Amino acid sequence: MSADLPAGFTVGHWTDREGGTGCTVVLAPEPGAVASGEVRGGGPGTRETDLLAPSSGARDVQAIAFCGGSAYGLAAADGDTRWLAERGRGYETRTGSIVPLVPAAVVFDLPFGRDDAWPDAAAGAAACDAATAQVERGSVGAGTGCAVGKVLGPEHWVKGGIGLATDVVQGVRITALAVVNALGDVLAEDGSILAGPGTTALLREMTEPPHIGAREATTLVCVMTDARLDKTEAWLMSRAASTGIGRAVDPAHTSSDGDAAFVLASGQQDAPDPLVLAAVIPHVVAAAIRDGVRCA
Repeated sequence: MSADLPAGFTVGHWTDREGGTGCTVVLAPEPGAVASGEVRGGGPGTRETDLLAPSSGARDVQAIAFCGGSAYGLAAADGDTRWLAERGRGYETRTGSIVPLVPAAVVFDLPFGRDDAWPDAAAGAAACDAATAQVERGSVGAGTGCAVGKVLGPEHWVKGGIGLATDVVQGVRITALAVVNALGDVLAEDGSILAGPGTTALLREMTEPPHIGAREATTLVCVMTDARLDKTEAWLMSRAASTGIGRAVDPAHTSSDGDAAFVLASGQQDAPDPLVLAAVIPHVVAAAIRDGVRCA
């Protein structure tokens, strides 16, 4: 699969290599993109994800923020929001003020570098400044401090990072960006273990559960597409994206993972039947997750 973004989307990173953390922002085309999402992991760290529900009156968002630093890193979304507001990008209220909508999610990367380092508002704004259609992958941005296969402790972790994959279906471009920081293993295309110690097999044999807390692992995905979708269709596509996490990560959506999947649809192209998109998206997401490990 290629790694080209749909027209109008850009991605930016801010990276702190000394601190072992960073943040990544996905900027939607102006004025925004129809958005939805789903959180399946048992240990999420998120902001403004309620507005992504099909029942929410909010239709478009301007960006999705992925941040290291656990809950502290959510501050990076403040910088994304201010950056967008300064450029007049957001929801225009009846008073004329602009309110950008930026759902955000975090990964737990504090053990990788310094445990007092995390992205702040300035880091979020810097990621927006750096956003382009050419996406750097691997140990950058929110992927800087990522690792996978965590069941045996840090000495056995395998490096994770940012991955990207794209497919084109009936003229519609589908790109998945993944931040890979899973508790479990990442699986190759043939089902073999690409990265990790064989987590499920180890868990089957353990007489006591491993000492892993909630929110200490996570796989985050943002699917970008130029398809024309309504909010319910975007939500259904986010569920398909979550299926893609389950294809490439074993086990996925555990009580220690904050797994979340988001979909942004710019509406520039007529969409294939939703059944077609829902069949293809999991393959693109799984490819992006594998790419995150291979590039790291």
